[in-house]
Amino acid sequence: MNLEVKCRPEGFWSAVDVWIKKPHVVNKRLCGATETEYRDVSSEELELCLCSLTGVNLRELPGILPFLHAHTAATGHQTVPSWSVGGRTIIPKAVIQSNGPKLYKEIVVKDLNGETVTFLPVEENSEGHIILRETNIYQIQLQNQTDDGILSLHTLRPDQWHSDGVAYPKLTWLTSELLPKLARWATESKATEFKSTLSVIPVEKYSILYQQLKNKYKEIVKVWPEVTDPEKFVFEDVAIATYLLVLWAEERAEKGITSRQSFVDLGCGNGLLVHILNNEGHPGKGIDIRKRKIWDMYGPNTHLEEKAITPSAVFLFPETDWLIGNHSDELTPWIPVIAARSSYHCRFFVLPCCFFDFCGKYQRRQCKKSQYREYIDFINEVSTACGFQTDEDCLRIPSTKRVCLIGKSRSYEQAEEELADVKRTDYIRGRQALVPTVVNQNVHSGSHQHGDGQEMAKAACDWGKGFQPREKIETVRNCAALPRDFVDGVVLKVAKALLGLAGEKTEEEEEDKIGKERSKWNAGGSLSVRDVAELLDKSTLQTLKKECGGLQTLLKNNHQVFRVEGGQVHIRDWRTQEPQTDLKRKSQILGALKTRLCWFHTHHPDGCPLSSKDCVFAHGPDDLRPSTRPLKKHRS
Repeated sequence: MNLEVKCRPEGFWSAVDVWIKKPHVVNKRLCGATETEYRDVSSEELELCLCSLTGVNLRELPGILPFLHAHTAATGHQTVPSWSVGGRTIIPKAVIQSNGPKLYKEIVVKDLNGETVTFLPVEENSEGHIILRETNIYQIQLQNQTDDGILSLHTLRPDQWHSDGVAYPKLTWLTSELLPKLARWATESKATEFKSTLSVIPVEKYSILYQQLKNKYKEIVKVWPEVTDPEKFVFEDVAIATYLLVLWAEERAEKGITSRQSFVDLGCGNGLLVHILNNEGHPGKGIDIRKRKIWDMYGPNTHLEEKAITPSAVFLFPETDWLIGNHSDELTPWIPVIAARSSYHCRFFVLPCCFFDFCGKYQRRQCKKSQYREYIDFINEVSTACGFQTDEDCLRIPSTKRVCLIGKSRSYEQAEEELADVKRTDYIRGRQALVPTVVNQNVHSGSHQHGDGQEMAKAACDWGKGFQPREKIETVRNCAALPRDFVDGVVLKVAKALLGLAGEKTEEEEEDKIGKERSKWNAGGSLSVRDVAELLDKSTLQTLKKECGGLQTLLKNNHQVFRVEGGQVHIRDWRTQEPQTDLKRKSQILGALKTRLCWFHTHHPDGCPLSSKDCVFAHGPDDLRPSTRPLKKHRS
């Protein structure tokens, strides 16, 4: 098959690398792949190199060597081919789930001048000999290397192609799924800001353990008592736990030790990561300022503490091997500092999410990078300033914030610890000086204090001037907790302003009990969010500024009345915004009740544009039915 795309050679190779390194992104039946190092060889050395890798005399298998060269010759290049030969092991999910020993290996041959890559599958037979699967040899090539390149797929034995639907896909899949994906990746040709996933640990070991832990802890999804999405949070923490367990197992093997590493998870949240790590044999605990409902479900072997954490001498962990910061918010930049000061041998793992500096929100300083890339670089800088040699990796979790930083070792000798701490202190003070107003105060209110309050306050001032831990009771700031009278007043004022504008009025014929008549309904005009803000008094705006999203959030929350698109606010016309048949379907759902009054029926000069039967909201008190659902509790 040929697929015409606009593609440059460098775009072709970046796309091919995605398929070689991360086949699971397109073939969902795979967990991933591991690679061997590539070796550059000349055309004369190619045959000998392949014979040594496959254990097969290629001259005894007619067709393979000509196949490697055939399409290269067709390009018309006169230069001597330059080859790069390596290998990859493909890891199918089915093999992982069944704990089967079979893995699929391929020799990857890149013709760098001919813009061609060939895949030679090799297998181990029942007698332990390596055999070359001729029937599944295929080649991907970029022809006509101009602005209009052509991607093509060639196979050595198309009539004998064997497919198992997993590691050996069907030829139709390769042509209909893989080639279009390669074409898209080649034309995008965007260099990612981050490393490939699981670049620090063995993919095979991770994949096997992840499937085991996923099956082991999947029942937690059914009993999840928090308001958060159970599948996302459970399987995300399973994936993070898997990563740490493999990372620590590799560390034990490297150091020749058998005892499991200890840990402390700072800002542990729901505590599931701590529960899994404890359950898998690692001694440690989690600390968070707020206890979660699910904590009581884990049992006595999961160690969780409700305590406010401040960057100070009170919160050092000299006997702990690893500190963990999993979406630890305001503690994130402090975790490398706490690890460095806990002991020379203390390491850390941090997964940054929200952007915090040592005191307050992180302020951007580089517009050429994404905000996330800039923040990751900042935490990396903190780690380096604390004396760590830092690794960066990308996790396989259902989150856009999945880049982790790992401080496994120091860049200085233990005898230099005193000088290293001076450098840390200078760095932290330099960062704090960048903040316009660093408040030198006791950051512990009465609800935050634990133990000796005076000692903690003194220690906090030594380290973290201006650091403010989150409140023990999480404040809901999405406008949902504002007084109903306040919200109703803002809605009515904005709606009247929109209705007073000379907007186009829509007309629609309606049928009533008397007969047919033409009715006009005022849909109002539109205003920008900025113009709407100018309608409100100063105290109202000050109240809204304390909420996340402010005025725009309030307007969007009241979607029954308003439609906010492209920064413009409109009155919502339910006849045109949603098909009337869908509204009827919604109102007729089994057990559905009209639990809210229709704003238009009550306040609009022309009333509601829909009949009482078609409107999903109540037209007057007689149409209102109380909700049978329990009241929703605020998050705790």
